[in-house]
Amino acid sequence: MHKYDFAAKRRRRWIIIGSSIALVVLIAVGVAVGVVLSKNNDSSQGSSNTQNSSSGGSNNDNPSNDPSNDPSIFAKDPSFHKSLYGMAYTPEGSLLPNCGNSLENVIKDVQIMSQLTSRVRLYGADCNQSALVLEAIKQTKVDIKVFLGNYVLPTERDSYIRQRDLIRQAIETYGPDNIAGITVGNEFMLNYLVDRGQQDPNGPIGMEGSAILKADIQDTRDMLTSMGVNIPVGNSDAGSYFSTEILSSVDYGLSNVHAWFANTTAEAAADWVMNFFEETNVQPASLLPNQPKMYIAETGWPTASSDAANANNGFAAASEANLQIFLDTFICQANSRAIPYFFFEFFDEKWKDIQFGGVEGWWGLFRADRTLKGVTIPDCLAP
Repeated sequence: MHKYDFAAKRRRRWIIIGSSIALVVLIAVGVAVGVVLSKNNDSSQGSSNTQNSSSGGSNNDNPSNDPSNDPSIFAKDPSFHKSLYGMAYTPEGSLLPNCGNSLENVIKDVQIMSQLTSRVRLYGADCNQSALVLEAIKQTKVDIKVFLGNYVLPTERDSYIRQRDLIRQAIETYGPDNIAGITVGNEFMLNYLVDRGQQDPNGPIGMEGSAILKADIQDTRDMLTSMGVNIPVGNSDAGSYFSTEILSSVDYGLSNVHAWFANTTAEAAADWVMNFFEETNVQPASLLPNQPKMYIAETGWPTASSDAANANNGFAAASEANLQIFLDTFICQANSRAIPYFFFEFFDEKWKDIQFGGVEGWWGLFRADRTLKGVTIPDCLAP
């Protein structure tokens, strides 16, 4: 299958497919915000890592402090169906240095997502988001497994250690039962290569980057072994930027595959995504000795653009009508073929719109206020 090269012209993009663009790293050095954590069956009792933000509210907010407010009892929307294999999610306010996330808001998000999927993937661990999500799952008592993430930055080596320690604390507090995996690195190889004017993840420069990432992956495995827990360890990257060295070192791979950046129509997008994923990721991974399980880490369709110039990408047009077409043609077909995927993404993220413009802030299934966009959720049970 033809491999599209977007790295040069899409360097600023957040969402990347195949041999796409470079990720603009936004996470700055800072300290993690705390969340009310609990190591017993009582309601949460405090945190050793608390930080408030003027834009986000306090992480000491805990709805369960009110005995009449049970987060496990909430209204279900009859128009929602548990049709999505998984959902890509970052709690609002989880970017350093301005952590502004809150348990109350994450609980509301988890209540909604639990009606659509049983799997959620995170991108990083800063601002204590791992513990926030696990606490929300505990309080809501919903059937959700979470893939925790460690967003490793090539230019900031302390980023891995900081997030590793937050993940360890979350596991110590909540145990492994609701954790489906720990993803070390998100588009690390893409960023490492494009920053150095390269594209081959298996070339000399790619080998340099993979050595850094492999050490972090092994360190995560060693941490889990020392804790006596067995949790799969994986890696996430753009579809065509997986290093053979990295895939040979993990239990699973998460691949970003977006037809939008391939200039396809909405009608052709579903087949494009599934064909690209099968040929570029699944088949090569199946030839490796460890045969890592491959997932589509991100796939979706933007619904708007902040400027007219970016509302179309070739034949691809950003609109809610086209999102509906993608939902109708991809979701049930992928479910029937047992293709594991994480829909990108839960809600529109305003910071992406402010930072990048174009379609970047408009990939949500829900609007920023958590109201469903003008689409209908397909009714077919996810595997």
